[in-house]
Amino acid sequence: MENNSSNFIKNIIKDDLESGKHDHVITRFPPEPNGYLHIGHAKSIILNFGVADDFNGKTNLRFDDTNPLKEDIEFVNSIKEDVKWLGYDWDNLFFASDYFDEMYKRAVLLINKGLAYVDDLNADQIREYRGTLTEPGKDSPYRNRTVEENLELFEKMRSGEFENGAKVLRAKIDMGSPNINLRDPVIYRISHTEHHNTGNKWCIYPMYAFAHPIEDAIEGVTHSICTLEFEDQRPLYDWIVENCEMESKPKQYEFGRLNLTNTVMSKRKLKQLVDEGFVDGWDDPRMPTVSGLRRRGYTPEAIRAFCQEIGVAKTSGIVDSQMLDHFVREDLKLKAPRTMAILNPLKVVITNYPEGEIEWLDAEVNPEVPEMGTRQIPFSREIYIEQDDFMENPPKKYFRLFPGNEVRLKHAYFIKCEEVIKDEAGNVIELRCTYDIETKSGSGFTGRKVKGTLHWVEASQAVSAEFRNFQPLILDKETGEEEEKSFLDRVNPDSIEILQGFVEPNMKDAKPQDKFQFFRHGYYNVDSKLTAADHLVFNQIVGLKSSFKL
Repeated sequence: MENNSSNFIKNIIKDDLESGKHDHVITRFPPEPNGYLHIGHAKSIILNFGVADDFNGKTNLRFDDTNPLKEDIEFVNSIKEDVKWLGYDWDNLFFASDYFDEMYKRAVLLINKGLAYVDDLNADQIREYRGTLTEPGKDSPYRNRTVEENLELFEKMRSGEFENGAKVLRAKIDMGSPNINLRDPVIYRISHTEHHNTGNKWCIYPMYAFAHPIEDAIEGVTHSICTLEFEDQRPLYDWIVENCEMESKPKQYEFGRLNLTNTVMSKRKLKQLVDEGFVDGWDDPRMPTVSGLRRRGYTPEAIRAFCQEIGVAKTSGIVDSQMLDHFVREDLKLKAPRTMAILNPLKVVITNYPEGEIEWLDAEVNPEVPEMGTRQIPFSREIYIEQDDFMENPPKKYFRLFPGNEVRLKHAYFIKCEEVIKDEAGNVIELRCTYDIETKSGSGFTGRKVKGTLHWVEASQAVSAEFRNFQPLILDKETGEEEEKSFLDRVNPDSIEILQGFVEPNMKDAKPQDKFQFFRHGYYNVDSKLTAADHLVFNQIVGLKSSFKL
């Protein structure tokens, strides 16, 4: 299933090994622990771990924890869980904070070489001095401080003598560079914030763009693989590795990031959805986070197959989110037991069936996998069917239940609607039907045929359950619409539908993360957060069918 034709990263690594440029491969997955991973990170995980495995190399999991204001051990733990759930294990576990002492020494080295200076401009002034894409920047009035003065001020920054934002350390490169990333970027800032790993040892922290290449060099990473938005930062990456005199000189390679329809792929935006209560957490089943996909019921096998199919290209594009759903169906169709569930119950009384009698019927667990065997389901005088499987005044070619019509009950008998019971408001609340004992499923009955087959659940032993059906959380805008003021304008108010219904009695022992195919409804997963001993909650993973085709 793997799409090697577009995986240029593998071709690069193969050429490097064959030419002798490298005799081994070390990649890394370097998340910032400031949020939960999403499906785009899953693509990066699968790429970095996958290519290393293909070439008998190693992959490090490294947390780029350089900004304690936004980071938390909760995110560290969730990222570890996600990587393992996707099927990978790291060769080494590192943190950027492991290298803070070394980074400080390299910053001092730059100062001594006249390639870094302490600047008193505030953030707004630095932004103003930086210039634009069409106009060069201008030098800070503090750019020409002496080496001695910069060393003294930088040490005072470290010792906590200045407030947050009072000073920064900047690399001295080229304020006239056409690449804005090279216009004296900030490489250290003051932040009197406790760090989850280093506590209060530091009150200055390296910027990500400075720390990242040093980390790669320290770890001996051979192929630093990242997404295209970092392409313009590659010259800065190389400048830092060279001028900080790192022994190892990794090279950065960029690939197109994953973009999905009806999805936002920004941790900042995902955090906003969480913080403003649009979802019930990072693991909400509507979220594209790995934890959200896991809670919804997506499988790691489906996600890996999806990422391998789309491949790795040098350009970015938008992938139809239905493609991911396709791989979920392909994975679950041979794994998930079949069962029946009623999401909008309508009571049916079979008037000619003996009162108090329960009959047990055989039903296959998965017709595509006969070795999964059969299950037994109860049948009695009272059952539930779906409300939309009955119409009092149906249109032509409606083959489900209506007055005087006969249908088959899946695995059971033919029934015929004889009477409709309504409440005072005129709502249908019960159907009175009769059954034909000769039409039992599997009996070989051929006396007549019916066009409709309904699923059902026996009433006396049915297990109550909550069902959560989902639509895309984010609605894609129509072509030609004006740009929205905020992506929140596209949040779908109907992204979740909560229903109360019933499942077969054999489902009473279902456990979180158990997956099933509900006849005619789709694939469902037992929710790991809301399910309790006396309260089953099912998340819809995907529907049974889609118009999407590979």
